[in-house]
Amino acid sequence: MQIKDILSKVDHTLLAQNATWEQIRQICDDGMKYGTASVCIPASYVKAAKDYVGDKLAVCTVIGFPNGYSTTAVKVFETADALQNGADEIDMVINVGWLKDKKYDALLGEIRAIKAVCGDKILKVIIETCLLTDEEKIKMCEIVSESGADYIKTSTGFSKGGATKEDVALFAAHVAPHLKIKAAGGISSLQDAEDFINLGAMRLGTSRIVKIVKNMPEDSGY
Repeated sequence: MQIKDILSKVDHTLLAQNATWEQIRQICDDGMKYGTASVCIPASYVKAAKDYVGDKLAVCTVIGFPNGYSTTAVKVFETADALQNGADEIDMVINVGWLKDKKYDALLGEIRAIKAVCGDKILKVIIETCLLTDEEKIKMCEIVSESGADYIKTSTGFSKGGATKEDVALFAAHVAPHLKIKAAGGISSLQDAEDFINLGAMRLGTSRIVKIVKNMPEDSGY
């Protein structure tokens, strides 16, 4: 697999609590230079980042992040605010407690409410697989498939584990054909990235792949 093909699926991510504008601007520069799918950044930096990159790069941000237990009204407001500030893509976190409580209608309604605000903008739904049983993961594949969202995403990267190849394979076996898959958290090498793509992931949430490419020899083409 060509490196540029991997990079084209990367949401180049910086969501650290201590992220500064200088660091955000740097990943925007990297995203534009290396042709990533987007940069995924905190909502407070969306307007500045979108003003900086214009139409050269998609800007993604996170909603209800990282715990997912904000009320639906708060998540809807966060989404509307992010879109008004120029966000092109939204990654929302589900209420994991609702899933444990089997409040499936509430989960579906929340995702639909956020997608209604997004309109034709991309919505990715983070289900935090490391906290779920396989049965719960499969149920979320069904709910997200029904919701109108564009992607199901494995992880925030802020819990006790990130994406696993087993989880991406499980997603691929249980999502509807129209629903895409994003693997995030713990993708640490080009081989990891290629493996996740081969298993069915169309997006990769990672901060490491661009760093790896930046450190490659100049004759590699980057």
